[in-house]
Amino acid sequence: MMERENYTFNSDFILLGLFSSSKISLTFFSVIFFIFIMTITENALMILLIHRDSRLHTPMYFLLSHLSFMDILHISNIVPKMIADFLSGSRTISFAGCAFQIFLSLTLLGGECLLLAVMSYDRYVAICHPLRYPVLMRDNFSGLLAAGSWLVGILNSIVHTAFVLHFPFCHSRAIDHFFCEVPAMLKLSCIDTTHYERGVYVSGIIFLLIPFSMISISYVQILLTVFQMHSSGARQKSFSTCLFHMVVVIMYYGPFIFTYMRPRSYHTPGQDKFLAIFYTILTPTLNPIIYSFRNKDVLMALKNIVQSNILNKE
Repeated sequence: MMERENYTFNSDFILLGLFSSSKISLTFFSVIFFIFIMTITENALMILLIHRDSRLHTPMYFLLSHLSFMDILHISNIVPKMIADFLSGSRTISFAGCAFQIFLSLTLLGGECLLLAVMSYDRYVAICHPLRYPVLMRDNFSGLLAAGSWLVGILNSIVHTAFVLHFPFCHSRAIDHFFCEVPAMLKLSCIDTTHYERGVYVSGIIFLLIPFSMISISYVQILLTVFQMHSSGARQKSFSTCLFHMVVVIMYYGPFIFTYMRPRSYHTPGQDKFLAIFYTILTPTLNPIIYSFRNKDVLMALKNIVQSNILNKE
């Protein structure tokens, strides 16, 4: 047993990744590198706009700034390692590095699931109960909700990271994935992980099914309120906004639920990697576009910053 534990804690892992040495891989690498730069730029700009413009100092944009920060951390936890491995040709990752990837990934995935539910509640109150909005979504309350999302995500991540890395990995050290993710790690374990997988299902209910249900109910209530509006223009705009929000939510929760709430025997590496792209790379890119840059207040804040910078240079 001691030898098995020593092997686990002293050995590096190998990330097989998305890429091979083919020319097609260079195209995929270029696309992902572009997406990474665009994601960092979009979300950093969103945080800057919210910080600089006093008109964006509202609970909604406060929550959006946390979403942008989570997205920056999440994609930075995964893509730079992919890029470094592709350029260097080395695919090894240390035990500590893998542990950090799992911990940060689970923290951000869990925290973002809760934060998206909080954001849907914010929109529900703003549209369905506008007169009560200043009371129900006070600044200190939205701060508590954001802090709670982070805290619960961290606590959940600590538990799962400790359990996953405690399993002895006495078979191949090759992780058939582009980052250290729990389902891929469980495939390397040489003991039965059935009891732990039940714990994953419980976490899936708390962090995936319940928040997704809350978001769906909130948007159904929002749509019912929207359809009662007298202005056809307002109805069309609100319906379009809700539709785009739900598309991004489904793109995030759908693959996430499908990956984490299936038995280990049903997982295939190609399928898991394809699904993980949605909630680790694509949605962090789409979130600021869908939630923020389609909003006239954000566009006005961006215009003001650009104009002020031009005037300062002159």
